Amino acid sequence: MPYALFCNEARLSNAYPTEADVWKLARKSGLVVEAVSEDDRPAPRPILENDYEIRPCPADPMEDPVRNQAEAEREAARSLQWDTLVPDA
Repeated sequence: MPYALFCNEARLSNAYPTEADVWKLARKSGLVVEAVSEDDRPAPRPILENDYEIRPCPADPMEDPVRNQAEAEREAARSLQWDTLVPDA
């Protein structure tokens, strides 16, 4: 089953093949923060800000999660290439 990013009950993203794919999208969007837990974990762990969550969901009838992932990867590659060509001033 595909996964997507939600806030409360509203689906905010396209459907993607895996939960890891949506985590990548959330990180790129700045929705992931590092949190220190009170249990035995010595290092911070990533969590989603506010009321965001990643949940399984059915894809819309005209949506292809694999195509969504391929498009997201192409966009990330273009962004990386652009950042390499035009560094911050």
